[in-house]
Amino acid sequence: RTHCSLSRRTHCSLSRRTHCSLSRRTLLPVTTHTAPCHDPHGLISGMFILISSFSQKYPPVKFLSEKDRKRILITGGAGFVGSHLTDKLMMDGHEVTVVDNFFTGRKRNVEHWIGHENFELINHDVVEPLYIEVDQIYHLASPASPPNYMYNPIKTLKTNTIGTLNMLGLAKRVGARLLLASTSEVYGDPEVHPQNEEYWGHVNPIGPRACYDEGKRVAETMCYAYMKQEGVEVRVARIFNTFGSRMHMNDGRVVSNFILQALQGEPLTVYGSGSQTRAFQYVSDLVNGLVSLMNSNISSPVNLVNPTYRYPLSMYFTLSKTSDTLSRSQIQFLPEAQDDPRRRRPDIRKAKMMLGWEPVVPLEEGLNKTIQYFSRELEHQANNQYIPKPKAARQKKGRPRQHN
Repeated sequence: RTHCSLSRRTHCSLSRRTHCSLSRRTLLPVTTHTAPCHDPHGLISGMFILISSFSQKYPPVKFLSEKDRKRILITGGAGFVGSHLTDKLMMDGHEVTVVDNFFTGRKRNVEHWIGHENFELINHDVVEPLYIEVDQIYHLASPASPPNYMYNPIKTLKTNTIGTLNMLGLAKRVGARLLLASTSEVYGDPEVHPQNEEYWGHVNPIGPRACYDEGKRVAETMCYAYMKQEGVEVRVARIFNTFGSRMHMNDGRVVSNFILQALQGEPLTVYGSGSQTRAFQYVSDLVNGLVSLMNSNISSPVNLVNPTYRYPLSMYFTLSKTSDTLSRSQIQFLPEAQDDPRRRRPDIRKAKMMLGWEPVVPLEEGLNKTIQYFSRELEHQANNQYIPKPKAARQKKGRPRQHN
């Protein structure tokens, strides 16, 4: 803790505040001079510069009146999507509490907000109850990439069932609205195309992906049980493949695999024939959709994705247009992953009509931003302390290390 050396609790005439804020939770900007003071050694002026520089470190935040400012909880808020959602809600002027156990989330994704008076970061696992006063809950906590949720299926199930139960209990106690970040995986390997929100899905309940697929299906069921029985306001977003900055480079899905492999001069791996289709969206589009859904009157599930679907090989050609490095990469075909969905073709008419939402970031633009991010990450790790390798969507052999 740093205090001004002018006194124990320096009543500095440079600020209306009674003491310097270097040791406090927020660093307050110094803007008001009340009277000139004698400062032969430059202590006060130096302190002024120091405090002013600290106070400018945060991104710009909109001012909201107390009536409009909401207290918002984001579980999994230090993760890929959660950290971008944190940025938007903070810059919109709300008070944001991020809860994360850092199983897949990273503190550095939100470190630029640490110390801001509207921000709080709590190291907490949602499988344990949480007692906090909030107005809205974005429940994003869960491993989302196949390598991560297959590595510890029990942890994945606990997070999506017990964790969701705890968040619904919190929403009931404090009267908060809860948005569940569900997934396109609830449709499994669909037999109906395109998939709208009325489709019940085609899921293997005992396959290697079941811990995530069924965990999210149960989470949706619990949301609507709490809505019907306890009157809890719920929103459910079914999220499809999302990419962008802050995603793990070893995420294990096609975008991260292709970019990382190309930048490292390795062949691009395609699992199966390459005839599978996926729909992709840039993370900023998803975040805007989540906020729109939370603040809407729609309680039924909503698909959030760019409806343009792609084959892995067509994704390769799209990436080739954005990077000379990727255009020189070779393709390597590997055996197909078990229960890997063959076709994903979403229907987003509901989001368009009822939310007025649709993605606006072109695929090529989003991919270019992601390539630049991956390049910076690799440069940052150039000391060879850790060089990530793409992970296939395979079940871990043997008994996994437990994270209970």
